[in-house]
Formats: sequence, C-alpha cells, structure tokens
Amino acid sequence: MARARTTTARRYAEAAFEIAERDGTVEEWLRQLDRIAASLSDPAVLRRLENPNLPFDDRHGAFRSLFTEGQLLPQVWNLLGLILRRRRLESVGDIAHEFRRLYNRRAGITEALATSAAELDEQEVGALRQRLERMTGGTIDLTLRVDPQLLGGIQVRLGDLLIDGSVRGRLERLRSRLESGSLTA
Repeated sequence: MARARTTTARRYAEAAFEIAERDGTVEEWLRQLDRIAASLSDPAVLRRLENPNLPFDDRHGAFRSLFTEGQLLPQVWNLLGLILRRRRLESVGDIAHEFRRLYNRRAGITEALATSAAELDEQEVGALRQRLERMTGGTIDLTLRVDPQLLGGIQVRLGDLLIDGSVRGRLERLRSRLESGSLTA
C-alpha cells in the first residue's frame, strides 16, 4: 500500500513539476506544497476533508477555508481539487517530498539523511554538512533524525549509499565476521 501511495505521489509531483517549470513557478510551488502538507499533517483535518459522507462541494469549501484567497497559485488549487476529489489527501506530504526531490535534482542538490544516536549540536551538523559537501562536490540538503537504537555514532544515507559509522553497525559487522570465521583470535 505504501509503495502504491509513493508511486501515485511521484506521478502527481512529476506532472506538477512540469507545469511549474513551464510557468517558471517552481520555487513558489515548492513553498506552497510544503505549507499545504504541514496543514494536512493533522489527522482530524484529514478525516474531515476525506469524509465520504460529506458532498464534494462541502469538503472542497472546508479545504479552501484553510487558505486565504490568493495564497495559492491557481494551478496548485487545481491539483488539490483533483486530489481531494479522488480522496488522496493523505498523499500530499509524499507529493511535496517528491516535488522537492525533483527540485533538488534540477538544482544539483544531493539529499542526505543523517541518523544519529543522540541529537547533534549546530557545530556537529555544520562539520557533517561540510564533509558531505566535500565528498559529493555539491550542495547537501541534510535531514537529521535521532535513533537511540544506534547506541552511538551516525549513519548517513546519500541516495543508495549508506555510510554506517554507528556503534550498532560496527557491532553487527563484528558479529558477522565472528560467525563467518573470518575473524579469529
């Protein structure tokens, strides 16, 4: 189910990105989709807007009340009307994410996800960002996440590349080597 939702979000985002590029409004689309995704992150709002017992016009009116007139591009309103009609509002966050991925690719920005065992301070984040930018030779869009199960250290995902400097990863690699017999005393 999640894969189908991501595929659907990718198709919507690709179509929206083509329109935004054609109109020269890519950055505006990016800001508006992020704002809409944040507005729809509340499950109660989402349930109300996707309530099948409410007629479409009522749901559309409720959705329009979330934003003031002129706050969104007409093309964004059209996309959202289509998504609302098809009851796919739960995918707006995924659409915004996919749109950002397309934007980053066009701008030469590499997305990185850094997962650490504890929260990183500003100095550590700055040093990590600099190191990743030196590795990739470009700008990094860094997302931070905390996972105490790593025990210590950090994991960084750059596209398909996983750089595992976590204590948990080291322990798992050591266990694997011990089990395979490649590490002897």
